[in-house]
Amino acid sequence: MHWIDPASLPETHGKVTRFLLNPHGELDGLVIGARQVHFPPHLSKQLARHVALGDVVRVRGVKPRDADMIAAVSLTTQSGVEILDEGPHRNGEKHQRPDVARKPMDASGEVILSLFGPKGELRGALLDDGTSLRMPPHAAAELADYLMPGAHVHAWGHGVKNRHGRTIEVDEIAQLVDASQAI
Repeated sequence: MHWIDPASLPETHGKVTRFLLNPHGELDGLVIGARQVHFPPHLSKQLARHVALGDVVRVRGVKPRDADMIAAVSLTTQSGVEILDEGPHRNGEKHQRPDVARKPMDASGEVILSLFGPKGELRGALLDDGTSLRMPPHAAAELADYLMPGAHVHAWGHGVKNRHGRTIEVDEIAQLVDASQAI
């Protein structure tokens, strides 16, 4: 989105409550208040260097029609550092994904936030323990009820964990049902 002038976009601000990781362990989003802010992984290192949990940030970006999230074009830290998306091929260099070993993982809990891709496509969910569940858009569309806030799920797959959080590429997911409510 390097062709968009960020000054022409609406600004949102808030306190960073969570970081979101992609399946390669890179930052590709954060949560301010109860809203996801998506940014491309080529900005991961800059964000990790300049933004910490609890910081108040200002974000300029676009909001897809059907998703309560922002695809960030720029982010300004509380110390005034501006992180601008100038595209993944800045200086002619292609973004290189890190080579990380994904390990078998599982997680269970309550979904507190649906997670979306940059065009507003459903891509997963954030659990109350901070774990991101990720899946391709076609799978997420079929499993949308499992990825909505308030759902209780257990998911299995392969993932990564680092100082910024934990994410699982979901292979299987099940909705947890409270036995006391069974008839």
